[in-house]
Amino acid sequence: MEPSLFRPALLTVGLLTVSNLFMMFAWYSHLRTMKDSPWWIAALASWVIALAEYLVMVPANRIGHAGGLSGAQLKVIQECITLILFVPFMIFFLGEKWKIDYLWAFFCLVGAAFFIFRPDKG
Repeated sequence: MEPSLFRPALLTVGLLTVSNLFMMFAWYSHLRTMKDSPWWIAALASWVIALAEYLVMVPANRIGHAGGLSGAQLKVIQECITLILFVPFMIFFLGEKWKIDYLWAFFCLVGAAFFIFRPDKG
């Protein structure tokens, strides 16, 4: 990776990590914290959290793209971060059980990252 791309890429990964934390809570925390609330109250609460997510995600993608990352690379980075963060969230916050399939899914995303970041051969 070129030194000029290294800093925007790191900033992008950091911001996408924060963005994913917000989005996990927007999409899934109501399953535990608002079980007895009507769905529309959970939706409104989720939209408020999602606004914070968008306020971080949009600059992350703009910084990454301006720094030389493609849309495909940004999406694969985001998906890898999502899986890395979501599995512990699902186990510890939602109380769901670990499955070995989560590890295989992670390896599939590592493969996707390999193919999306390898240098152009053609």
